[in-house]
Amino acid sequence: MPSGRGPLADVTVLDLTSTFLGPYCAELMAQMGARVIKVEPPEGDIIRYVADDRHSGLGPAFLTFNRGKESVVLDLATAAGRDALDRLIDTADVFLHNMRPGAMRKLRIDPGAVRARNPRLVYCHAVGYGSAGPYRDEPAYDDVVQGVSGVAAVQGGTAEPQYVRTQVVDKTVGVMALAAILAALHERDVSGEGQAVEVPMFESMATFLLMEQQGQRVYAGRTGGTGYARTASPYRKPYRTADGTISVLLYTDGQWRTFFRLVDRPDLADDPELHSIRGRTKRIDELYAVVEEALAQRTTGEWIELLRAHAVPAMPVHSIEDLFADEHLAAVGLFEDVEHPTEGPLVHARLPWTFSRSGAPHLSGAPALGEHSGPVLRAVGLDDDAIRAASGRPHHPAGEPHAGPPA
Repeated sequence: MPSGRGPLADVTVLDLTSTFLGPYCAELMAQMGARVIKVEPPEGDIIRYVADDRHSGLGPAFLTFNRGKESVVLDLATAAGRDALDRLIDTADVFLHNMRPGAMRKLRIDPGAVRARNPRLVYCHAVGYGSAGPYRDEPAYDDVVQGVSGVAAVQGGTAEPQYVRTQVVDKTVGVMALAAILAALHERDVSGEGQAVEVPMFESMATFLLMEQQGQRVYAGRTGGTGYARTASPYRKPYRTADGTISVLLYTDGQWRTFFRLVDRPDLADDPELHSIRGRTKRIDELYAVVEEALAQRTTGEWIELLRAHAVPAMPVHSIEDLFADEHLAAVGLFEDVEHPTEGPLVHARLPWTFSRSGAPHLSGAPALGEHSGPVLRAVGLDDDAIRAASGRPHHPAGEPHAGPPA
């Protein structure tokens, strides 16, 4: 893919987030060219140390969620650390954090205090629960929000609730936060003023889920009738073939009629009730059972060739390892090779979106803890003594990376 500056090349982001949601949002902005300054406490983002077999403070997840960022260590509980943050706020376009309200107020990084220094700033607070509700001070993580938002119940179907086996809340709400920030930046271009944006995990995932799961509850005064029959069917799953597994989705009238004929079921192809999505939805378990039985009769390769020839959506089921050998991902150049100064050769997935004019930059590897404290803070007027004081580790040379996991 051609390299460029990226559509956000003139945007500076202060990223005070940790774990996954906020870092993912900021990482997407970095991949679109924004300058992202990751402000970390003296112990660093906890994700630095997840699966950190090399004891470098650069575990696999941190390397993925934080590449192309600059790491600055500030102890915001000290006057020196807060003064350094204020100087960075003065030069930023976006201020992003995911602290709980109590910690936010204690550190004086509430919207009023931050935007008083820089009225053009877009201030984004990614929270667990909206500040107007009774849950506002409760801690929130992906698993907890999967549970309270209904995602786990829907995932479990008629059995026990289950978590989706990826951080679906963090990453989904991270993209929602990105959308909100970009909208606020656009409005700033019109009005000249920044604003505060609150992106709550619970409300975001509730609305995300309800889009198709609300069912009859869309009509005021009704109860029950929630869910979406197609996705709730126990027969909706990757199907076994004669030699593996395949993903197939039959949705339109034409796709179903084609499939019925391919599997020699003229009785279903000619059934008038099955000529509409309304009728098929009523009998979705029966139909998916037919699909399951039929697909087991041929190999995955045979089905892929046959279904593609008839424009029926079908793909093999990949493992994570399979993604690295996928011919399409290779052809579009999804994976980039990066030479990290301490971790050696790395492989990262690039930004999946493309921009025809501005392109996107090739990013450097994720930073060591405090790697950029010196140059970033000198640029806003601090001398080395002030930088050491602001970092909370006055014995540590300014601008050098901090090492070691938190106690």
